[in-house]
Amino acid sequence: MALPTLTEPAVVVGAHADDWRAAVRLAGAALVDIGAAKPGYSDEMIRMIEEHGPYVVIAPGLALAHARPGPEVLADGLSVVTLATPVPFGHPHNDPVSVVLALAITSIEGHLESIAELANVFNDASAIPAIAAAPDADAVIAIMEKNS
Repeated sequence: MALPTLTEPAVVVGAHADDWRAAVRLAGAALVDIGAAKPGYSDEMIRMIEEHGPYVVIAPGLALAHARPGPEVLADGLSVVTLATPVPFGHPHNDPVSVVLALAITSIEGHLESIAELANVFNDASAIPAIAAAPDADAVIAIMEKNS
């Protein structure tokens, strides 16, 4: 399964978030904007982090917020939020986070495959700082496509 297509409305550059919950809500709102999720999906992603800890911080400066497929997911979707000021998620090694991805996938199988595909995108260590410094949505999309 290929990653969901990243589109300009799903990218927010230079956002301001007071904490990790606000950052996750921004990424979730972008999924709502593209029709991939209902507003409650942000609550599900936050609940997962509260229950399981900051496991979503998968690399220095990068969080991959997601929750299991369920009624809050309407379609497969991916969003990217870059933060003007990085926020801590509580991860012992990879904080603070400057790039938050949110993933909504309709099937369990697709969910696992998409997470693996995203991990491949970030095998290039320069991808995270490049996305964090991207001036606009088109630049973010170009970096993601180049590395996928």
